[in-house]
Amino acid sequence: MTTTVDWSELQPELIESIAHKLKIHKDYIGFRSVCSNWRKSTSKTPKHLPCQLPWLMFPQQNQQSHLRLFFSLSEDKIYRISLPEASFFRRRCGSSHGWLVYLEETPAVFVINPLTRVKHHLPPLCSFPNVVNFSVYDVGREYTLKTVEGDVYTCSLKEMRDSFIKKVVFSSSPSDKDLDYYALAIVNQTGDLAYCKKGDSVWKFIDDAQAYCEDVVFHKGYLPNVSFIHTPLQVGGDMQYLVSLGDELLLVTRYLELGFDVEQHQLDIFYKTTEFRVFKLVLNDDVMWESVYELDDWALFVGENSSVAIRASDFEGCKGNQIYFTDDYSEWNYDGANGDHDLGVYDLEDGSVAALPCYTRKFYNGRRWPPPIWITPSLH
Repeated sequence: MTTTVDWSELQPELIESIAHKLKIHKDYIGFRSVCSNWRKSTSKTPKHLPCQLPWLMFPQQNQQSHLRLFFSLSEDKIYRISLPEASFFRRRCGSSHGWLVYLEETPAVFVINPLTRVKHHLPPLCSFPNVVNFSVYDVGREYTLKTVEGDVYTCSLKEMRDSFIKKVVFSSSPSDKDLDYYALAIVNQTGDLAYCKKGDSVWKFIDDAQAYCEDVVFHKGYLPNVSFIHTPLQVGGDMQYLVSLGDELLLVTRYLELGFDVEQHQLDIFYKTTEFRVFKLVLNDDVMWESVYELDDWALFVGENSSVAIRASDFEGCKGNQIYFTDDYSEWNYDGANGDHDLGVYDLEDGSVAALPCYTRKFYNGRRWPPPIWITPSLH
C-alpha cells in the first residue's frame, strides 16, 4: 500500500532549512510558489542568496511602452517586466546591488528594484554642495552652480539630468534594515565624489580627492571610510573600473578605438573596445598595481553598473577568465551617440572580443537609448 505524503504540511523549520540551501533566485521563487504554507515559512526578501549572475537590461523599445526587457545569461531567456519608472524621460545613472538609479528632469533622484518594485528616494540634485541656487522660474537656467575656483554658471533641468552625475553605487541594498547604507556618486564633469547615507537629505563632498575620480567600489565589506588610490600613467587605458574580488582589489583598464564613416555626406563617429588589461592592488611601502594575466574561474562584469566579479562555475551561461562589458563611454552616451552600442565579451587568454548572442544588430536596430546595462537581480 502506498502512503501519500502531504508536502504542504512540512514543519516550518524544515521548509526554511531547505529554502536556505537554494542559491538561485529562480529556484527560490519556484520553491515559495509551491503552496501557501511554504510561502508563509520563507522570506520574500531572502538575504542568504549569493550575488547572482547579472541580467542585461536592454534599451527601451519605444517611448510609450512600460515594458523593459532583461536577458538572463544563465537561462538564455528574456524577461519582460513592467517598469514605468524607467521612462524615456528619466536618465539612468547606474545599477548596484540589484537596484537601478534614475534622475528626473526635476531635482528628484530615486532608486528602484525592478523585481520587488520597491522604490526609495535619495537626496535631490539641488542638495549637492556646489549647487548654490535652484529656481523653477529661471527657465533654461534653473540651477546655479559654483566651481572650485569660485566661478558661477547655470544649467538647465535637462543638462543636470543628463550630465551632472556619472554613476551611483551603494554599500548594500537600500532595503537592508540591518545596515544604514551609503550611496556614492561620481560627479561627471569634475570627477568629485559625493556621498549620502540612509536618511540624509543632502549630498556631501568627500574633500580628499586630488584628481578626477574615474570609478568607486565598496571593498571588503561595509566600511564607511574612503581611500583614494592614484593610478600611474603606465597603467594606461581610456576607461578604468574597480572590481572587488574577495580580498583583492582589481583595476580593469579598457582600450577604445575611434573610427569614422562618411555615408551620404554625413560623418558618423563610432568607437569600439579593442582590449582590456587587469591589475591587482599591492600595498607595500608604496601603492603598486601588479599585472594579472589569468582570472581562472572568475568572470568580470563592467560598464555603467557597479562592477561585479562572479565565479563562473556557479552558473550556466558564463565562462571564467572573461570580461563582460557594456557601453558606458559618457562623452557619446550623454549626447545621444551615433554608431552601434559597444558591448561584448573579452577573452583574457587570447585577447578576442565576441558579441553577446542575445544582442545582435537585428535585435537592437532602432533602439538606442539608454544603452544596455548589467544588473544583478535581487529580491531584497
